[in-house]
Amino acid sequence: MKTLLLALLPALLVAATPPQRPPVAPPAAPGDAAPPAPATPATTPQLTAADVGAWLDGYMPAALQAGKIAGAQVAVVKDGAVLFEKGYGYADVAAKTPMDPRRSLMRIGSTSKLLTWTAVMQLVEAGRIDLDADVNRYLDFRITPLGRAVTINDLMQHRGGFEEGLKDLLASDPKLLKTTERYLKENTRPFLFKPGEAPAYSNYGVALAGYIVQRVSGEPFEAYVARHITGPLGMAHTTFVQPLPPALAPLAAKGYATSDGPPHAYELVGTAPAGSVASTADDMARFMLAHLGGGSYRGAQILRPETVAFMHRPPTPPAAGFDTMAHGFFWMQRNGTTVIGHGGDTIVFHTDLALLPEKNVGLFMSFSSRGERDAVYGVRERLFDLFMDRYFPATPAPLPPAIASAATDARALAGHYESSRRVETGFISLFYLLQQDVVSANDDGTISVSSIEGKRFREIAPGLWRAVDGTRLLRVTELRGRRTIVDSQNPVGVLQAVPAARDSTMFQTAAGLSLLVLLLTAIAWPVGWWIRRRYAASPVVTGRAARARLLVRVAAVVDLAYVAGWYTVVAPILSQQVDAYNATLDGLIRLLQVAAVIPIAAALIGVWNLVEAFRGAFGWGVRLRAALVALAFLGLLWVAAMAHLIGWSLNY
Repeated sequence: MKTLLLALLPALLVAATPPQRPPVAPPAAPGDAAPPAPATPATTPQLTAADVGAWLDGYMPAALQAGKIAGAQVAVVKDGAVLFEKGYGYADVAAKTPMDPRRSLMRIGSTSKLLTWTAVMQLVEAGRIDLDADVNRYLDFRITPLGRAVTINDLMQHRGGFEEGLKDLLASDPKLLKTTERYLKENTRPFLFKPGEAPAYSNYGVALAGYIVQRVSGEPFEAYVARHITGPLGMAHTTFVQPLPPALAPLAAKGYATSDGPPHAYELVGTAPAGSVASTADDMARFMLAHLGGGSYRGAQILRPETVAFMHRPPTPPAAGFDTMAHGFFWMQRNGTTVIGHGGDTIVFHTDLALLPEKNVGLFMSFSSRGERDAVYGVRERLFDLFMDRYFPATPAPLPPAIASAATDARALAGHYESSRRVETGFISLFYLLQQDVVSANDDGTISVSSIEGKRFREIAPGLWRAVDGTRLLRVTELRGRRTIVDSQNPVGVLQAVPAARDSTMFQTAAGLSLLVLLLTAIAWPVGWWIRRRYAASPVVTGRAARARLLVRVAAVVDLAYVAGWYTVVAPILSQQVDAYNATLDGLIRLLQVAAVIPIAAALIGVWNLVEAFRGAFGWGVRLRAALVALAFLGLLWVAAMAHLIGWSLNY
């Protein structure tokens, strides 16, 4: 499921009043991972410009070449100054334009959210936004959740309860790009959870926060950020504006699927406050320095120190060993060091920003290609891990032994799971039915999770599983009566055991067998006609049974045409053409929604044909074929209903 989500949802995507003191981690429960012990200082390279430059120069060029990644930018800040920044590869492969960390603009995807949350906190400082107030106080349309009201604090924690969405998320034609106001009002997301109930990463929720900034400040959101954040910090090559302003457009680095392919169209983000920033490593270094410097950089104060401290800490203490959300920042412990930050992905650009407040250090990286076989994700993750292990190393605590019931518990956990970040009510839910996480019980009593590649987890305490070769944890709990797995490295989503009706194996089996039977039925029609004509054979059936058989064959062909019509709608996802999903598809989708009468009528015809087969003096071969065809029609109808191909909404 990981690849699908990365393609669909560029990233790309807790209502309690936060404590007024730094959170203290609770004592480790039996089996919890203890903080790693620091390495001996004599063995640790010093984080200097010379060392980090030599290290990155050794890592980056080889990684880009091996992964077919066109270009990248890296910036490291330390103790109030830029320690190192450099571009690698090309901003334009064809023109061989070198990547410039001061001038080449990169799309930073969801890392943009940190600027949005900074804007929100400026207005909180000014007393114009209350983090715990109903968001409807600030809106000119209504958000109607399940249970209590949604607050901005919920949005900051990705606990607004919203279902995901795809329509209008990305565009390549500026004429099809909606304003944030239009996007929010025309693409209102349904609720999967009550506010505060469960983490579910939401670009819609962050766009909502950006629109609130615009409403409260009285300024267009992009203008507000320019005047209150990027302008004061001297971030002259940073903007939320789409398409890029004329002065910046020539400086944009081109994005590529792979470095040996053509450049991708400039990506226009529908949820602009959640991911539309174009910036440079040098500008993002300034932003990092402002957050590390108590809200100040070179005399420009964008936040008060106490506000920055508030943003950087979680509203509630996290469980030992588990990542969580601070106020807009991801909060984690790596090598015994607190790290806060945010990653970001569009289709072709991939970014990460990490701050180590205790060390007064920041790391920013951005890549302009997805790379061969999605290589950029491994390159980005490895760069961060190597950085931490080189300059802030630690020795992991020993892996405790498995508890006695581990093998039994592993078998009980095995099955299919779906992410809390999903689509259930639109036709895009089809993909969440086709690809689900699979938890497998291994022979050695460990478990594996399909989306966490190369990891096995051992149960070290009841309901707590730890990676055999690391410190990553999984905790088993319950949400709405469904078994739920919490990943220590994913504070914005959980995995829920799927009900039997939503099990992907059952869904795929029903879809595959139904289509196979209908395809054979359609093929048998002309083949049977040719055989009868060739050998002058008499019709097998006559009368009502003959009419039923004819209608069955027509229904099979029309049903297959109905499936083919939906395939043309979902096919762009398979090639990551997310920008195809906008109002230009509404006519075709509406036609297919009207065409839902086809699988309904076909199922009725199949049942009628089955009845006629049992009424007449036919052998069991005829009756069995009629039963199989009837089941195929009913199966396809069930598939269409489960995948929400039957419905009337153009919001998906």
